[in-house]
Amino acid sequence: MTRIEVAIELDATPERVWEIVEPVERHVDWMADAVEIRFDTDQTRGVGTSFQCDTKVGPIRLTDHMEITEWEPQRSMGVRHTGIVTGSGVFTLEPLDLGRRTRFTWSEELRFPWFLGGRLGEAVGGRIVMRAIWRRNLRELQRLVDAPATV
Repeated sequence: MTRIEVAIELDATPERVWEIVEPVERHVDWMADAVEIRFDTDQTRGVGTSFQCDTKVGPIRLTDHMEITEWEPQRSMGVRHTGIVTGSGVFTLEPLDLGRRTRFTWSEELRFPWFLGGRLGEAVGGRIVMRAIWRRNLRELQRLVDAPATV
């Protein structure tokens, strides 16, 4: 299992960051590797929400099955991966500067199957490729957070 973590400091309150992160179906707006999200449950928010995310990294395409395991508005959102790639992850929002800014951390522990390189795939694909993609995703999240809020 490999651990991947990226973080960014955003010039926005945790409430503003949560407005962008909370709608799971909109993660495709800021995650380059997420192509489409389909819910398995009528529930689309909170612990117990289950969904499939079509993922594309270079030539590799797979469907990632996930379930929300942690949900604290403006604080954290955790998931369990139960598909081809297994493991768990969490988005953490930490208030900075008396709540005027936010440190957003994305942390995952993932296990890749043998046909995606197993431990070697985890080391190369996870630590190098996925970290680079997620850093780019966080820059896109920053762009959305910085955009004027829509009503």
